[in-house]
Amino acid sequence: MSAVEALKAARAAGVELALDGDDLALKAASAPPAAVLDALSRHKAEIVALLRPGRGGWSAEDWQVFFDERAGIIEFDGGLPRAEAEAQAFDCCVGEWLNRNPERSPAGRCLGCGDREHAHDPLLPYGVEPNGHVWLHSRCWPAWYEARKAKAVSTLAAIGVNAPVVRPVKREERSEHLPSGETRESRTAKNQFAFQRQMNGG
Repeated sequence: MSAVEALKAARAAGVELALDGDDLALKAASAPPAAVLDALSRHKAEIVALLRPGRGGWSAEDWQVFFDERAGIIEFDGGLPRAEAEAQAFDCCVGEWLNRNPERSPAGRCLGCGDREHAHDPLLPYGVEPNGHVWLHSRCWPAWYEARKAKAVSTLAAIGVNAPVVRPVKREERSEHLPSGETRESRTAKNQFAFQRQMNGG
């Protein structure tokens, strides 16, 4: 049994867990099963780490709960197979991580290539208030954004939330709606590109 499984088993047994410094505080209406207590004891250090909030304000357990909730909603309300539901739920996690861990940079220089603004290639702000903006050339945004998503994926994997492997989706099955994992950064970029085309008479 892993630390995540031990946590789930404890919750299912009616055990409430909280952090008390580097210790675990347990609360239950009745004595938990011995197997649950044993698992919590064996994985104590890992469980403490799972419950401790990270930079974005969520603990590893919070991310696992978010993933499980999204997968359940997509599977049962959306009628999708579990594997596809989990893939979309992971996209939601990536989008949520990006929104909770925004980057900022001062105006005047591209965060992607380090170059300054040019008449033919202006610097554009990507992001929303109150998180602030990242200043990038439009040509630098795709690579910067892909690197951001890769960081989100690796960070989530490090806390036990991994991207499931699913079969490729056929073109006719693709939704016309926005992807579930789309973030403020990607929406801002699309708006910026549309604005540039409009200004250029495109």
